[in-house]
Amino acid sequence: MTQQPETDASQIDRYLTLELARASERAAVAAARFRGRGDEMAADLAAAEAMREELLRLPVRGRVVIGEGDADAAPLLYVGEEIGAGVGPRVDLGVAALEGSTLCAKDMPGSISVAAMAPAGSLLHAPDVYMDKIAIGPGYPEGAIDLDRDPGDNVRALAIAKGVRPSEITVSILDRPRHAEIIKKCRNAGACVRLITDGDVAAIILTTHPSETGVDMYLGRGGAAEGVLAACVLRCAGGQMQGRLALENRDQIAQAQRFGLLDPRRKYSVGDMAAGDVVVCVTGVTAGPLVGGVSLGQTTIDTETIVYRSATGTIRRIHAMHRAAGKFD
Repeated sequence: MTQQPETDASQIDRYLTLELARASERAAVAAARFRGRGDEMAADLAAAEAMREELLRLPVRGRVVIGEGDADAAPLLYVGEEIGAGVGPRVDLGVAALEGSTLCAKDMPGSISVAAMAPAGSLLHAPDVYMDKIAIGPGYPEGAIDLDRDPGDNVRALAIAKGVRPSEITVSILDRPRHAEIIKKCRNAGACVRLITDGDVAAIILTTHPSETGVDMYLGRGGAAEGVLAACVLRCAGGQMQGRLALENRDQIAQAQRFGLLDPRRKYSVGDMAAGDVVVCVTGVTAGPLVGGVSLGQTTIDTETIVYRSATGTIRRIHAMHRAAGKFD
């Protein structure tokens, strides 16, 4: 379970937010060089290598809590890896150097690079399993949604809370066979269902600004690690989320227990998954509804990054122009 943070919010200094943004920027630029080339693995590796190189310079004593996999499966940015310059505060790091690798490989909208940081012990140590998730943005009464409620009932409850008809609610769901029944129930309740091919971190983030994105709710099963990263953003931007690990066999149950997650039926809230002073940086790789993509010019490289911080409640957009040759800064 989430441990008591070892450091207080003041130990994540403001300058670290910009340093963290450099990590997601570098990863996004590295991945962007592989857009449309059909090679997901190459794009993933390039992004991870670039992000790790920048994180090694970060003046923190960091540990990767959400990463590219365990030490046996991932050569870098693996869960448990100690990273940073070895000075400064102890922090948890959650990273998805390239979220939506298929989108990047096909040059489709919505691939992003994500880096999150919080005081040590603040982020849920999620095993490499699926998680059932439901999420909405800010401004609704607590309990407006519930993971154990029928999908159609959640649509109707959210419509009441928003003061609209169910037909004015849009639910984002990954287009997977496992979601056929959820999709059917949401549509039967009158909701519009926006199917996505990949990228449920971005899809959950879109719920934080439904007036701009048109997405009111996210629902479905996706990676547990991605669930924690999304919860980091919701802690900063506001909103509600519940997640439950989808443990499908004894090996996965044992894996969860090794992470200290002893109750297989527990519903995790935003606060359970992300506590303390959380900072999240999201940089676009391909242009999408959340953030613009990398622009690779002959002399300059343009990036767009959203920086979230829970302690101050600020959301900043950074439009950066980098030199195309020489040191990336």
